Amino acid sequence: MALSPEEIERYARHIVLHEVGGPGQQKLKAAKVLVVGAGGLGAPLLLYLAAAGIGAIGIVDDDTVGLSNLQRQVVHTTARIGATKTASAAATLSAINPHVKIIQHTERLTAANALSILSGYDIVADGSDNFPTRFLVSDACYFAKKPLVSAAVGQFDGQISTFKPYEKKPDGTPWPSYRCLMGEIPPRGLFPSCEEAGILGALPGIVGSMQAMEVMKEILDIGESLAGRLVMIDALSCRFYETALHWNPDNPLTGKNPVITSLVEANYAPR
Repeated sequence: MALSPEEIERYARHIVLHEVGGPGQQKLKAAKVLVVGAGGLGAPLLLYLAAAGIGAIGIVDDDTVGLSNLQRQVVHTTARIGATKTASAAATLSAINPHVKIIQHTERLTAANALSILSGYDIVADGSDNFPTRFLVSDACYFAKKPLVSAAVGQFDGQISTFKPYEKKPDGTPWPSYRCLMGEIPPRGLFPSCEEAGILGALPGIVGSMQAMEVMKEILDIGESLAGRLVMIDALSCRFYETALHWNPDNPLTGKNPVITSLVEANYAPR
């Protein structure tokens, strides 16, 4: 996929990188990335993916822009309060980079539509803000065999990992899935929502930008993947921690005796 003279100038700082170069930038241009959620994490993630020249970016979100979103969801503006987040984000991304195709999925991701939506993309980045959606996205990526870069944030902390449970490690065991990390969907109220607990606005900017970096690493096949690793961020102490993730042979999706063999069999309703 050839780059135009304008694109060569636009992506010059990528192209001079030995690890990227012209061929790498062409990989980015050919890539199709689905972003779930155009909120706190999705905002910086979308901005950097568009700026980087990802060829097609899909956005899944059924919400509208509210005034309280603007403290952290930097892809939206005051003038767009009341607009759908997909349309608002698309307008910003198109202004940043007109070479990127933006696909709006203004709907809630469900067990009924997840696989059909995911099928049109190469990689998925989850920036959703609730556990049922995170589990649904993870399970759908497993069945669709799509790499998933998943992140979450709290008041002053965050975490990020990459999941490829449909592939195996060199020792023959599967890479861990999100269910190896979390098990089952936590009961409602166990973890307070952003509306209830609050969040420092810059934090999702940090973690969402890290997501964009991990997505581009996967597309370019450079560096060390976060598959099998969980990175946690404590923003108040400005410390990063890493722990290894391992396949859980008892997990219900990818374990030795899986009981979830399709999305329709799993219950993704909040408990």
